[in-house]
Amino acid sequence: MPEISRFYGIVIKIYFDDHWPSHFHAQYGAQETLLAIDTLAVIAGRLPPRAFGMIMEWASLHQEELREAWNRAKNLQPPGKIDPLP
Repeated sequence: MPEISRFYGIVIKIYFDDHWPSHFHAQYGAQETLLAIDTLAVIAGRLPPRAFGMIMEWASLHQEELREAWNRAKNLQPPGKIDPLP
C-alpha cells in the first residue's frame, strides 16, 4: 500500500485496486480510519480528535489530488505523493 503523504505522525495511504467507494487510509500510531474521498465521511475506524481534525483539514485541501491518486492506484499505477499539512 503506497504512502501518499505523512505529517505530524499521521500516515496517509491508498491501496492498489482497492474496493469502492474511493477512499484513503489514515493511520496514527496503531489506530486507522478509512475516509471516503468524495464526501470525507468516515467509512471505518476511529482516530483521536486532534489527529482526525488534521486529517480532515488536509483532505479538504487536497480532495482533487486524492481523486487523481485513487484513479491512478485503481489502474495499478503509482498514486504519487501529496504535500503534507504545513
